[in-house]
Formats: sequence, structure tokens, C-alpha cells
Amino acid sequence: MNIVNFSDLPTVGQAVANNPSGIIIGNRIPRSYFITTGAGESDITIHAGSYHLALRDAGIEMANIMTYSSILPGIAIETPKPDRKQIVHGSVMESIMAVSHVEKGEQANAGIIFGWLHDRKTDERYGGLVCEHDGNYGEEQLHKNLNDSLEELYVNGFEEEFYLKDAYTITKSFVPKKKHGTALVSLCFTDYIYPVIG
Repeated sequence: MNIVNFSDLPTVGQAVANNPSGIIIGNRIPRSYFITTGAGESDITIHAGSYHLALRDAGIEMANIMTYSSILPGIAIETPKPDRKQIVHGSVMESIMAVSHVEKGEQANAGIIFGWLHDRKTDERYGGLVCEHDGNYGEEQLHKNLNDSLEELYVNGFEEEFYLKDAYTITKSFVPKKKHGTALVSLCFTDYIYPVIG
């Protein structure tokens, strides 16, 4: 094994840049995900208060959360939610998440809807569309917004080649008694495929 000193890094880096070798990988593809929800309230603040406590209620407070936009790969599969001891403290957890922050007495509503696109000719699953909504407007309006958004995504770009089926909705609502409240719903990814392209 070659050991490189920090002082040698600029030289080593230049050598690699001038004569690269190795494998070429494409963008990683999220594969396994689990679904979780949570709610939290705090008299102190949102970010290090009600939001953190909502993450704790969801069982993912020990991770550093990163959020995606609203696309699921065709290979994505749902897995059971892991025990909190299975998540490494400080690890990165990438997710598609809806988060609603409200004040005392307001209703926090967070929701996600997703469905699967299937090829009209082959029936093969192509991928998923996901929509997130949050607010303090009640469950009925939340469901309407989620369904309307999914329909809009589908009609604008996918309707001609694919049909959409198996739509599934997850919501979380509550009214905080403390100054700040947070409700969240999340699809959390646990593993990825790295395609080798060269």
C-alpha cells in the first residue's frame, strides 16, 4: 500500500489529472427507501426545536437530512423502516420530504403522494412521480393539493408514453400546544446503485 503525505498531495493530484485511470461511474441511483412520519413541538425554536423533535418522532433525528426533488427511479423498492440503532449517528440520509412549521394552535399538515409510471406499450415500470405539500389548511385541502399536483406532473410530460397507477398518499397532521410545531412525512433512501459506464 502506498502512503501519501499531505505535502505530496499537490504533486500526486497533478499526476492523476494528467494521467487518469480507474473506472467511470454514472450518477448513483437511489434504490431502497422507507416511509416515516413525525411531529414535534417546542417553546424555544423551530430548527433545533420542533423540527428536531419531529425528526426524532420519525426515528431519523441522528442523521443529517438532505432532500431531493420529486422523482423515484424505476428500480426503487420500499423496505421496512429500520430501527434507530441501525442508522449511524451523523450519517447522511437523503430523502423526499414534506415539512410543515406552524405556531401554537394552528394545524400543521404535511403530505406526500407518489405513483408509478408504466410504459403504455410494454407495461414495464418506468419510474415514479412524487409530490409534497405542507401548510396549515386542513386534511381535505392537503389531499386535494397532493392529487392536483400529481395530476399536473403526469399530464405535463408523461401522459403520452405512460400511464400512472398505484398512487399512494401519506400525511401527518397535528396542532401544537407549544409555541412552535412541525409535522413531516418522508421517503428516506438507504442504498444506491452506482452504474459503471466505462
